[in-house]
Amino acid sequence: MRALLIAAALFVCSCSSPQPAPEPQPKAAEVPKPHDETQRFPLANRVDTKVVDTKLLGKPFMPGGTIAHYKKGKTEYDMFVSKLESANQAAITLPDWQRSLTNAKLVPSFGGYFGDDNGRPVFVFSKGAWIAGVAGLPEKQADLEARTLAARLN
Repeated sequence: MRALLIAAALFVCSCSSPQPAPEPQPKAAEVPKPHDETQRFPLANRVDTKVVDTKLLGKPFMPGGTIAHYKKGKTEYDMFVSKLESANQAAITLPDWQRSLTNAKLVPSFGGYFGDDNGRPVFVFSKGAWIAGVAGLPEKQADLEARTLAARLN
């Protein structure tokens, strides 16, 4: 009888299904670090460059990118680039810039916006999957520098 009870207990234990392993929790999508795009910036008057992981120029709608700092005499300014997932994504992001700039105006010849960002003039544009721009120069000078930068984006 005792052997029968042990056999029955073993049978019950062997028939019970094992507890399923807990499903792994999905990790938050990791945002890839931006590439160092220093080679995209003109060399003349360039002081340094830095790669920013997220929120380029402090904008929550911007991913990371590369910023180049320039100094010509007493004039200091920055150029910036960020490569988005697609040209469509860059085109969708450009109006966010328009909304974030004070007194933003469309520059039709370039398809970008010029305005004020916390007391600093900014000219921003998209080219393909790129969002790029110049910060710290008046519109006409920024336009000239932006054209030089745009020619270096492919």
